[in-house]
Amino acid sequence: MPIAYITHPTCRLHDMGPYHPECPQRLDAIHDHLISTGLDGLVAHYDAPAATREQLERVHAGRYIDEVEAASPRSGIHYLDPDTALNPDSLEAARHAAGAVVLGTDLVMSGECSAAFCAVRPPGHHATRERAMGFCLFNNIAVGVAHALARHGLTRAAVIDFDVHHGNGTEDIFAGKADVIMVGTFQYPLYPYSGVEPLGANMHNVPLSPGSGSDEFRAAITERCLPALEAHRPEILFVSAGFDAHREDPLANLKLADADFAWVTSEIVAVAARHAQGRIVSSLEGGYALPALGRSAIAHLRGLAAA
Repeated sequence: MPIAYITHPTCRLHDMGPYHPECPQRLDAIHDHLISTGLDGLVAHYDAPAATREQLERVHAGRYIDEVEAASPRSGIHYLDPDTALNPDSLEAARHAAGAVVLGTDLVMSGECSAAFCAVRPPGHHATRERAMGFCLFNNIAVGVAHALARHGLTRAAVIDFDVHHGNGTEDIFAGKADVIMVGTFQYPLYPYSGVEPLGANMHNVPLSPGSGSDEFRAAITERCLPALEAHRPEILFVSAGFDAHREDPLANLKLADADFAWVTSEIVAVAARHAQGRIVSSLEGGYALPALGRSAIAHLRGLAAA
């Protein structure tokens, strides 16, 4: 079965200004590497649908969705906070970014694809139930998880988040819910300055000190994250695939290399093979050094394709 590569043209139109690190060129960097490495012909391409109101309301308060819709400008850029802004295309981009994870879930559940990678923006893992923050509007991964549980009858799902920033929004949405666990590494201290005190027993957060590299990252995954996944026996795995822990990234201070993203993907694939019939849905989060982002995303895709 092929790997699904899911994106949408509107994700390229979301633009928060010429100097914002979460820029449209991030998707170009991934797509260019997809072509140059020859992987483009080995993935199945899909256009993401827009997430429905029902799908968004499984993880976001209705009044919050109304606020984002009301804030969408007819022209120019409207800031929701110092980091997070909307242009006239942002709302549609966010709907399609969330819808991509829904489609990825449907594709792996039907067996049409063995795994899915959603090359979308804006990212999602900082968006809480009631707040946009950290470049994120809707929590794309959370929308997919909730869809898997509500529409496909699953009872155990897992989120793996290796972005350099703690996925506080995903934790806010799923903390205390026995059917979902979240495991992940992140730099601490660093925005959003959370995660050290988990909000629930189903949250397995592993903070890494600035300057940590491959050894510390792999030990955290092996000793903390993988045992939690094995104990939960997830029927589907979702990946918040942030590549900003790379040593070249300008927004943080971890020292991972391309090979670390290939390695962690292979470990995730092995868990999925044991417990989830190989089902993995991954969605882009961070990664702001464009060459490193392109290489790391391709390393991740190669790992998914090796399943």
